[in-house]
Amino acid sequence: MAEKRYFRQQNPFVVPTTDGKLIEEHIGHASTGTGQYSVAHMVAPPQWSEPHQQPEFDEVTVIVRGRKRFEVDGDVIELSAGESLLIKAGARVRYSNPFDAECEYWSICVPAFSPATVHREDE
Repeated sequence: MAEKRYFRQQNPFVVPTTDGKLIEEHIGHASTGTGQYSVAHMVAPPQWSEPHQQPEFDEVTVIVRGRKRFEVDGDVIELSAGESLLIKAGARVRYSNPFDAECEYWSICVPAFSPATVHREDE
């Protein structure tokens, strides 16, 4: 029998966090051993933020509900449900949800997200 040319994800890898953010990696290093790209579903709680970073990968964010703030190379961008943003590799970026409601979104990284290539700054 030939190898199947699809993969059905029924049990995404839940990334352990300490800040209340839900990260479910459907495709990527941790869930499937895929390095070419990663796809993750996320829910950021109200008043959530993380340090600036300068990743070695492109990242597309698609907002499902709520709002999310992006600081990209000094510009501030706020997205709402139905909007998306591409941030190119090498940009200095900070993600946050300074609002009073959760923000649900999908993130696609090319190549795949990796803690070794995200380059988070110390706060």
